Amino acid sequence: MRKLASLIFFLAILSNSFGQSKNSPLQISHLTGDFYVYKTLHDYKGTLISANALYLVTNKGVVLFDAPWDETQFQPLLDSIKAKHHKDVVMHFATHSHEDRAGGLEFYRKKGIKTYTIKLTDQILEKENKKRAEFVIPNDTTFTVGQHTFEVYYPGKGHAPDNIVVWFNKEKVLYGGCFVKSTEAKDLGYLGDSDVKEWGKSIKNVQTKFKNPKYIITGHDDFKDLGSLNHTLKMVQDYNAVHIKD
Repeated sequence: MRKLASLIFFLAILSNSFGQSKNSPLQISHLTGDFYVYKTLHDYKGTLISANALYLVTNKGVVLFDAPWDETQFQPLLDSIKAKHHKDVVMHFATHSHEDRAGGLEFYRKKGIKTYTIKLTDQILEKENKKRAEFVIPNDTTFTVGQHTFEVYYPGKGHAPDNIVVWFNKEKVLYGGCFVKSTEAKDLGYLGDSDVKEWGKSIKNVQTKFKNPKYIITGHDDFKDLGSLNHTLKMVQDYNAVHIKD
């Protein structure tokens, strides 16, 4: 009876820590193997919008790709990862300069986490007088952390002039960030910094370079449909057909 009571108590704690509803400020879900997707929410002009990001558990620590859009979740994310995996975050990559991706660079740098962007992102952050990463890397760089290897790749302009994607070849996981729109998306979203004319070419660069992904993580909304790259390409082509004249 005592063992049963202890088990119920443990499950209650686990549920309290990781039990998540669609309105939870931080939602973590297992993707595959050592990959986890986390979702945060942000009030954008009166509408609550979710943002997806990724972390990878390695035997050298956890690698974080992008930061929560909700700054109140910067520390809870670290705490949740520590409680769930008994490891610290050791590296953080921002996939472009917007707040929903690069907003945590200073917070995580101050925590002793190595932070990274490409040069284009660093230049934009500097121009906008925003906090920058500790390390600036070439557009196309391969990293090995513990048992995992991944490639940071700049495909060209699209959602933002500096958007990068991350490819994990062994597992065929493509982290697209905001460069790739969910198949749920009805439009291209915020275009204030976009180059829609170049976006289609950049999508094709990714499709050519990274074949047969098993998972494609989009920046927002549902990411389970592998048609997201083609969906993004079609929306870009449709947009250009109406708005851009050669």
